Amino acid sequence: MLHLVTGGCGYLGNLVARRLLETGEKVRILDIWRDESLPPDVEFIEADVRNTNGVAQAMKNIDVVHHNAAMVPITKSGDVFRQVNVDGSRIVAEEAVKAGVSYFVYMSSSAVFGNAISPIFPDSAFSPVESYGQSKMEGELAVKKVCDLANLPLIIVRPRTILGLGRLGIFQILFEWISEGRNVYVIGDGNNRFQFVHALDLMDAYMLALKQEKPGVYNVGAAEFGTMGEAIENVIRHAGTKSRLKHLPIGLSKVALKVLDKLSLSPLGPYHYHTYQRPVFFDVNHLLEIGWKPQYSNNRMFEGSYDWFLEHKDTLNKKDTNVGSPHRRAIKQGMLKILKWIS
Repeated sequence: MLHLVTGGCGYLGNLVARRLLETGEKVRILDIWRDESLPPDVEFIEADVRNTNGVAQAMKNIDVVHHNAAMVPITKSGDVFRQVNVDGSRIVAEEAVKAGVSYFVYMSSSAVFGNAISPIFPDSAFSPVESYGQSKMEGELAVKKVCDLANLPLIIVRPRTILGLGRLGIFQILFEWISEGRNVYVIGDGNNRFQFVHALDLMDAYMLALKQEKPGVYNVGAAEFGTMGEAIENVIRHAGTKSRLKHLPIGLSKVALKVLDKLSLSPLGPYHYHTYQRPVFFDVNHLLEIGWKPQYSNNRMFEGSYDWFLEHKDTLNKKDTNVGSPHRRAIKQGMLKILKWIS
């Protein structure tokens, strides 16, 4: 079969494309930038998901669509969140229906739940707290409406915060500080249960649902996890540096981070400072029941991700690094550098 992966040069889209290739499937990628490390047998089309003609061209002869293209929180994209994550998703779904594809897979986000009470189930009510989460919720609903009207089988995947080899973004900041023996910080007491998911476990769940042809909604997170504080304390022990975990007052921290965010002086966005001090975790029994076997606990995925960072840190900030995906490149720390200097 021929699979179309939108956003196939981004972190998740790249993983999906490579998994499909490993199983002998044919892959076409639609993205606004080309990853030079793509395997030579991958077909590439440069187009924006908001470009109806470009999307229609990419849909020719496609059997399964994997819609991963999205603006992510650390891009702080404002109105563009809605343009890409809602309007773009609707266009992709509509063109998939016109092209007669047999399956549609939509990569959503745990941000659609925002301040929902944990444990969170696939049918838990949406409760986004910021514009990114709102856009992913509306994008999910738009795709579902199009697919339902056309009787197009739809799989919706909602991952928890992702860790794994090559996953950077805000984790690059945490790992850098720990490697240098700086103090690191949590908002509140750090006793909130907080679930992450390893990229490889996420791909296993993704491919399992696809292989079994089970339309529906899949919330994917680690089966074994503890608190936010425990996760960070563990990676400090693993690193063996002089870093210490420090606690920041919730109210003051949220106000300060909001101001810095508005002034574009911090890489942290609203989703981070609204949720990282709260219990956030999925119930994953629906995945275990269909045979999913996750391999990574919070602790194990943090340790592996930190080790990858150490191995590659000397090349992460090179100016000639040409990576278009926000989650595959280092980010600027802004005013957090001041906190780092005094830590």
